Order: sequence, then C-alpha cells, then structure tokens
Amino acid sequence: MAQGLHSKVMNLARHPLQPTINGVLGVTEAWRDPLGLMLASTGEGVFGVDLDGLCVFINPAGARMIGLEPEQVLGQNMHVLTHHSHGDGAHYPMDDCPIYNAFRQGQPCRIDSEVFWRADGRSFPVEYSSYPVFDQGQVRGAVVTFVDITERKQAEHALHQAKNQLEQRVAERTQALETALQQLRELAAWSEAVREEERTRIAREVHDELGSLLVALKMDVGWLDKRLSEQAQRAAEEAQSMREKMRGKCQNMSRLIENAVVNVGRIITDLRPSILDHQGLWDALAWQAQEFVQSAEQELKWCMDVNVQRVLPEPLAMAVFRIFQEMLSNVGRHARARTLDVDIVEREGWLHLSVEDDGCGAEARVFESAQAYGIMGMRERARHFGGVIDIDSQPRRGTRMRLSLPMPHHPETP
Repeated sequence: MAQGLHSKVMNLARHPLQPTINGVLGVTEAWRDPLGLMLASTGEGVFGVDLDGLCVFINPAGARMIGLEPEQVLGQNMHVLTHHSHGDGAHYPMDDCPIYNAFRQGQPCRIDSEVFWRADGRSFPVEYSSYPVFDQGQVRGAVVTFVDITERKQAEHALHQAKNQLEQRVAERTQALETALQQLRELAAWSEAVREEERTRIAREVHDELGSLLVALKMDVGWLDKRLSEQAQRAAEEAQSMREKMRGKCQNMSRLIENAVVNVGRIITDLRPSILDHQGLWDALAWQAQEFVQSAEQELKWCMDVNVQRVLPEPLAMAVFRIFQEMLSNVGRHARARTLDVDIVEREGWLHLSVEDDGCGAEARVFESAQAYGIMGMRERARHFGGVIDIDSQPRRGTRMRLSLPMPHHPETP
C-alpha cells in the first residue's frame, strides 16, 4: 500500500493535471493541487525528507499521529523529532536508521518492528516504508509512509497469549492424561497382583485345609475297610472292641466332613457371598457389616432407609457391595476405631452409602496418593456407574467415606 501511494505521489508531483487546449479535461480550480488533495485525504502518514533528513512536507494524518501540526514539523529533522529511540528507550543512532539508508544507499525498505515517538513523549508501534526520490538520476531525499499499528500489535499480543495459554492447557491436559494413564496402569498391575494373591490364598487354603481333611478322611476310610475285612477272622470277644473303635473313626470322619463343609462355605463366601444372590444387596450389606464388627470387636451403629423391595441390576449391586467391602477393609487396616457408623439412604433418585469411624484419621493427601489403589478401585467402580466417592478425614478425628450413586430409573422386580 505504501509503495503504491508513493508511486502515485511521485507521478502527481512530476505530472500534475493540466487543462488541455480544447478543454477536454475541464479541470476546475478545486482540482489544481491533486497531490495536496491526495495527501490530505489519506489516512496514512506521509512525509518527505531531504538529504539532510529535514522534513520538506507532511500530510495532516502524519502530523496528527505524532501530535503536532504540519507547520510545526516542516524543516525539522524527522529522526530527531520522532525516531530518536527504540521501543525500550535506548538511543537510536541516525546512521542505523533505515529511512535515511533509503536515500543514502538508494534502496527502499519496509519495517514493522519499530516505534515512532509523539510530541508528548509517548511511543506507538508503526509500520513504515521509505523510498528514495530521484531527480535526473540523482537521489534528492526520501518519501516515508507510516501507519499506527497499535491495534494490530495488541491483537498479535492477545493471539500470542491465547496461543501460549492453549499450549499450556494442552500440556497440562497431556500431563494429566499421562498421569491418569500411569495410574490406570499401576491400578491394573495392582489389581492383577491382588487377583494373583487371592488365587494363591485360595489354592493354599484348599490345599492346607480341604486337602488335609480329605487325606484324613481317606486314611480313616482305609482303616475301616481294612478292619472290616479282618473282622470275620477275629474272635467274638474282640468284636465289641472293634465296633467301638469303628464308631470313634466314624465320629472323627463326621467332624472332618463338617470342617470341610465349613471351609468350602467360607472360601465360596470370600469369592462371592451367596447371601447376595439369595437375599439381595440390602441383606448382604447388613450381614457384611455384622461380620466385620464381630471380627474387629467394634460397636456398630446401623441406619438404612431404602426400599428393601427394590432390586438393583446385578452389576450395580455387586459394585455397591464391593465398594462397601473396601470401605470396611480400610477401617480394619488403618482406622484403629472403636465405633463404626453405617448410613444407607435413598434420596431423590440417588443412593448414599456412608461409612464413618472414630479412628485415627489421616490427611487428605493420603487418600489422593498414587499408591492408594483401594481408593482408586472404589472410585473407578463408582465412576463406571455415574457415581462418586467423597472422603472426609482429619488426623485424630476419624474418617467418613461416602458413596453417591444414581439409582436406575426402571428397577428390576424381585
């Protein structure tokens, strides 16, 4: 734009409009100074300097931008007047000024990274172009066009800030995703380790408990078989004694069988409580709480206000039961509590299950630790069904864990 304006200025200066002899152009008096009209009408600042850098003309827009009147600028050294310093206030030597290089070296330039200074001492960013003026092959000065680009710089700054903020947010989200992925990997590894440990425990119990019971039963059955085969060969006086021994063996076998049945039931209950299938979630929660306080020798405060006829879908019921088990497990492992307060209510379509103890408590960061896999597991189970886990705990003031879960709109019928 500045180059085109300069060309027009130079052409009009060299070839001003003149009326022809036959009057075809018909130029009126108002059009006899086309260069002045152009300079006055443009919104860009335009000024010319001679070889000494003194202003030979300036349009009203240019004078207005530097805070002066045109007649105050004429004859002034333009570098000293408006281009004397860099944006940071450092001195700008005239020999380094691209405007003056335009006529000293005969090369045009276009700059948008500098500032001009107003008469009141304020600076403003500009985009300016400087072009040498030739007359009969000799450089006579330069024409400079300039515009105030404050709004553009502000827009660029705002865009730069927005870009930086976006990059920061992307980096934060990426870091958060990487952290979450790492936590999920650790949780998956922990879950696999827990499953493997559970399998090992079950295998050990089956081997140690059921295995030993069955071996003992096998030995007693073998003894009975041997003695029965020998009974026909024994004298009558020994028959009574043998019957007493066999009775003792049978009673011992009965006890072993009873122990085996109890152990099988306990192992099955650990894997999946049958009460959950036979009597439903609500009775299973009550049973689990009673079992826990009996083994932990704690006092139980139980409150349940739900529609016990309501049957939850099996995956949801299992999730609630496992979360409740994990809450109790945390109390048993860490709380050292005397009293356990369990509150289960249904309100406005949500199930709220809270477990509160009067134990030692802990700081909030403990429950947010990347190694708190039990808490992470509870939260993942709850999140899968649209629920949340809230934990309120303070050192020496106990802990309160609360599950809030949306209830299904169409409950199953018993």
